[in-house]
Amino acid sequence: MAHGGGGGADLMACKQEEEVENKAAWLLGIKTLKIQPYHLPPLGPLDVKVRIKALGICGSDVHHFKVKIHFAILLYWLLLAADDVLNVILEYCFHDHKTMRCASFVVKKPMVIGHECAGIIEEVGSEVKSLAVGDRVALEPGISCRRCNLCKEGRYNLCPEMKFFGSPPTNGSLANKVVHPANLCFKLPDNVSLEEGAMCEPLSVGVHACRRAQIGPGTNVLIMGAGPIGLITLLASRAFGAPRVVIVDVDDCRLSIAKNLGADEIIHVSTNIQDVDEEVIKIQNAMGSGIDVSFDCVGYNKTMTTALNATQSGGKVCLIGLALTEMTVPLTPSAAREVDVIGIFRYRNTWPLCIEFLKTSKIDVKPLITHRFRFSQEEVEQAFETSAGGGSAIKKANLSTSKLIYKGKDTSLKTAGGDDSCSELAVSARLAPFDEEAAPTAFTEFRKTSSY
Repeated sequence: MAHGGGGGADLMACKQEEEVENKAAWLLGIKTLKIQPYHLPPLGPLDVKVRIKALGICGSDVHHFKVKIHFAILLYWLLLAADDVLNVILEYCFHDHKTMRCASFVVKKPMVIGHECAGIIEEVGSEVKSLAVGDRVALEPGISCRRCNLCKEGRYNLCPEMKFFGSPPTNGSLANKVVHPANLCFKLPDNVSLEEGAMCEPLSVGVHACRRAQIGPGTNVLIMGAGPIGLITLLASRAFGAPRVVIVDVDDCRLSIAKNLGADEIIHVSTNIQDVDEEVIKIQNAMGSGIDVSFDCVGYNKTMTTALNATQSGGKVCLIGLALTEMTVPLTPSAAREVDVIGIFRYRNTWPLCIEFLKTSKIDVKPLITHRFRFSQEEVEQAFETSAGGGSAIKKANLSTSKLIYKGKDTSLKTAGGDDSCSELAVSARLAPFDEEAAPTAFTEFRKTSSY
């Protein structure tokens, strides 16, 4: 009897120790991230406990984190900016930066950050039948209510009660472990890595956009913006069968990467909205035929105006990027040509298709992973600073509490013409094998402050 009681006490002590040891990256204030204990909720019968192994740093994470701007940089931007860029800068400085805001989501209390993740199942709830301990899974980060009309109609991404990793007030997944519904954890095939599994989240944005726009073998696609989501949308459009894709940006190095990833034509444009008419002609000539669908992956007055004007009559424009809360665009002429405007918000029912694309190599996201960091206080801070600074990042921080050893030589994406002058934008440091039993990894995406 005494022996049994001691065993129970030992088990309880082990569980308490395990709970204390679970750590997460908490956003405590303006540009203040601290790795601190994170107490998980009880495991429900339909839940699983996942040890996070890979996590990507997203633009929304950076928005919550990066809430200060150097005065000299601000002055430089103000002197050079076109009108709609100026509006973004002013909104960013005097609105977002005082509230740790991303769109309508405001950080009002300490919050665990992160949502692009994959890991290994450590415990399953009593009613979970589809997963087992040891399974490698990619996590869909949003938990909808499943009761509202939108959920019942299958449009759960629009659920007003959505609880989404790392969107206030819901804690995120940059942690050793998380508890998550089993039905939102998707088993990865043997030939899909945990890093690729984490990339299912940004890839889902492109897949959902392509579904909404009904991209197929007869659809010519224009993409405004060659940032991370623009590049993802390029890869998704190809996977859906788009025969021709033209991508537009203000940055030559981004465009070189887009070309290397399969864009048929790349077009360098200015930030000046007065150049729209001339640039539309250039874009249409580059396409060589009518533009059926345009994806605006930026969300500025100029990018949306260009997309609307360039798209052929009867076509579609999908707004993916949400840089501005309000825009002034030529809707009336577009409506007269029956150009449909389609909104995109996150995704729904995309993980199985994303995993299939990765499994069959129809999409290769590995070139988008550019930097890796361990899950330590110093390297978490470094990862977010690197991501916030832009420049060399596509998917940039691979945060892992396991020991990560870099191989001697990094590999780089070449630019379209074989020139290495922009290769620093896509450095992809390969890792030696690491201990799958240790804790998480994280990476970030290509981000550059000069785009539009």
